[in-house]
Amino acid sequence: MKECYGCHSDRTGKIRGGLRLDTRQLLLIGGESGSAVVPGQPAESLLFTAMNHDGLVMPPKRKLSKQVIDDFREWIEMGAPDPRESAAALVKSTVSKADVRRAQESFWAYQPIKETQPPKVDREDWPKTDVDRFVLARLEEAELKPSEDDEPYRILRRLSFDLVGLPPSLTQIEKFSHMWADDPDAAISKVVDHYLKQPQFGERWGRHWLDVARYGESTGHAVNLTYPFAYRYRDYVIDAFNADKPYNEFVQEQIAGDLLPAADDETWAEQLVATSFLAIGPKNINDMDSLKFRSDLIDEQVDVTSRVFLGMSLACARCHDHKFDAIPQSDYYAMSGFFESTNTFYGSQKASTNPMVQQDSGILEYPVDAPSPGQKIYTQAELSDLKDNIATLRSELGQGSRFVGIQKRIYIGQLENELAGLDENGRPISFCMGVQCSASPGDATLLYRGEVDQRGDVIPRGFPSVLSTRPARIDKQTSGRRQLAEWIASDQNPLTARVMVNRVWHFMVGQGIIASPSDFGATGQPPSHPELLDFLTARFIESNWSVKSLVRDIATSRLYRQRTDMNEEAYEFDPTNSLLWRGHPRRLDAESIRDNMLAVSGQLDLKPPHGSEIANAGFVRIRNGVLEEISNGVGDMAGRMGGGGMGGGGMGPSGRLQRGGPGDGAGPGTRTQARGPGNGMRPGGDNMGQNGGGGMGRGEIQRGGMQRGGRASAGGRGNSDAGDVPPGRLDMVDANFRSVYLPQARNETPRSLDVFDFADSNAIVGRRETSNTADQALYLLNNPFVLRQSKAFATRIADEAATPTQQIKLAFRLAYARLPQTSELRTAKALLADFNGTEKGLELLCQSLLASAEFRYVY
Repeated sequence: MKECYGCHSDRTGKIRGGLRLDTRQLLLIGGESGSAVVPGQPAESLLFTAMNHDGLVMPPKRKLSKQVIDDFREWIEMGAPDPRESAAALVKSTVSKADVRRAQESFWAYQPIKETQPPKVDREDWPKTDVDRFVLARLEEAELKPSEDDEPYRILRRLSFDLVGLPPSLTQIEKFSHMWADDPDAAISKVVDHYLKQPQFGERWGRHWLDVARYGESTGHAVNLTYPFAYRYRDYVIDAFNADKPYNEFVQEQIAGDLLPAADDETWAEQLVATSFLAIGPKNINDMDSLKFRSDLIDEQVDVTSRVFLGMSLACARCHDHKFDAIPQSDYYAMSGFFESTNTFYGSQKASTNPMVQQDSGILEYPVDAPSPGQKIYTQAELSDLKDNIATLRSELGQGSRFVGIQKRIYIGQLENELAGLDENGRPISFCMGVQCSASPGDATLLYRGEVDQRGDVIPRGFPSVLSTRPARIDKQTSGRRQLAEWIASDQNPLTARVMVNRVWHFMVGQGIIASPSDFGATGQPPSHPELLDFLTARFIESNWSVKSLVRDIATSRLYRQRTDMNEEAYEFDPTNSLLWRGHPRRLDAESIRDNMLAVSGQLDLKPPHGSEIANAGFVRIRNGVLEEISNGVGDMAGRMGGGGMGGGGMGPSGRLQRGGPGDGAGPGTRTQARGPGNGMRPGGDNMGQNGGGGMGRGEIQRGGMQRGGRASAGGRGNSDAGDVPPGRLDMVDANFRSVYLPQARNETPRSLDVFDFADSNAIVGRRETSNTADQALYLLNNPFVLRQSKAFATRIADEAATPTQQIKLAFRLAYARLPQTSELRTAKALLADFNGTEKGLELLCQSLLASAEFRYVY
């Protein structure tokens, strides 16, 4: 106190370097340079090194005596005991109430949605919709002109890929051409309505959502374990877009579906699966520190909720006040309290002696009978054998070497997983990922610098202060997620609808009205057409938050028809095309390139697979693109034990039955059951507790009118042009279903998607990058999938057209939705002639079309 308080205490009013020494907690927190004292570690304690004048110098004018310094060393080595009152005050925020109020009043994103009217324009013959009037008004203001309408075949191709992610069929090309000749507006309107009704619409637009939801079927990180039930969330999203589920309901279900009322088990199941949104993120399950793991899990949930729905980077305030936006650190912890009061069930496996898996989780019992692929039905004899095998192995524990003992424990854990996934009759129990309320909900504690061992004051749960003028009304007996979901999805929230409207605009036009789709803050881009954004947002809400209505408004606009040709004068004034003086030429995304190849070759299977390849495998580890057992040696032991029912990797979670959290008035009863390994299972250190209960409903589930389950996913399992594909590989070059159903393991993206900039499932991807690399050219030249599609394309052409000229024309129609130009026809005929009309020449022609820029781009 004598030497240090003069510069480092609230008592003297001097806080140099951000260091306050008034309490033990503040001493441990330290200042701008870091923690002042690390108990037990003098060499790591900045206060001690400063006393020695080693780098930092304290006191600045003279060095303390050796005796005092030695006493401090001994004190730190003892653990730095401190009799002073240790309750720390909040770190003084750099974001004042005045800063928050200023942002509320002036920053564009936080303003209420304005009801704007379409502006008047000079050129009345150009607009087809109100959207066009807003765009044209900006162009006229800049003395620019819109581009002319594109060719009909290009418009059709653009619509087809944007709405369903597939090329138009020959029949659609022919019909559209005739309709366009009669009435272009009616032709576009009719084809848009047709595509909006197709189940492929949900697959296309569901994939857009999976990008921002960071959908993945494994944990990622060094120990990459599968999420066998993640596919249920994928199917939920696809069905939601097909059914045109109101977006505000879609939002609420993903944040608090387990807490919303439900009329029946099918609705309850759908809402429960929706909460997988909070559970499917990447997780470092090898983290030795359970508190840090829990903190990181909550941080990831805060981040995805705030950025995906609100366009706010709240997670930037985890360790300190936001550097650019009016978001104090307390706002982050007010939001994290909702998730601190939530248990997350992501369904990874933990074998008790396996050193790889430090953080585990239970799994939720699905409210309807819908087993995943890979789950087998056991006869009573097989069920008895399974139990006997477990008992035999347990009796043998302690025999043999330590390594054999570890193997046995791991194998016992896998057998118990298998048993836990069966009912008393040997039927597989259905499971899903998701969240539930904690047994003991409460507020979060502010962590200084985000460090779990530097705890500050408790922060009441609430909403970002810049968006709320009064304290949130949270039911303290629950997690409060339902209130959070209702606030986010409210008509009065200025961000939620704006963010989604901008996302839809981005996917339809090629560039958002706000170019940073997940950042509506100070570091994001301002809107290029703010009045248009609010006009579309108000209309979106009025249309019952209908995504399909919004897509239709954009697709039928004159803006959407514009050519993509360059205009030097306009380019000089507006090089980024933010004023939309032309259409944006766009490369197809990775899925559309692959699906396009399958479609034109005649190989595409539009029937959705049941589950996914990862669901087939169950709880396994992924390494080098291969699904494998969690531990080597387990398979040999299984053979010695006579199998033990380990087929499919073991779909059931281990451990005893536990119950989900309080219902918040949710659903018909509180029927969700949580199963977790061991006694008192906790995800990342959070005690699950046992709440609620009740019987589990059984029966068929149909979502969005589209029944899945026609067949188990397959592919990558047999012979192909690539030779034998080993079992368990995730590349699946033989699979012919749509790309959205390919395995989405983290860090193990199938080659056909990865090479064309597929979304990183470890991140929230609101806008994919588009690269042009030599690797892509090599892929198109040499990859077995491309070669197989080229061959199938050639076979189709040979079967459906007789002469070389007819074959070339058909190939161009399928690949480009147009006939070849004279020069193209001449060159293609010469190529076929060089190979004397053999199949090889046709294969090379087809491969050249598949590898061309026009095939991969929409213009």
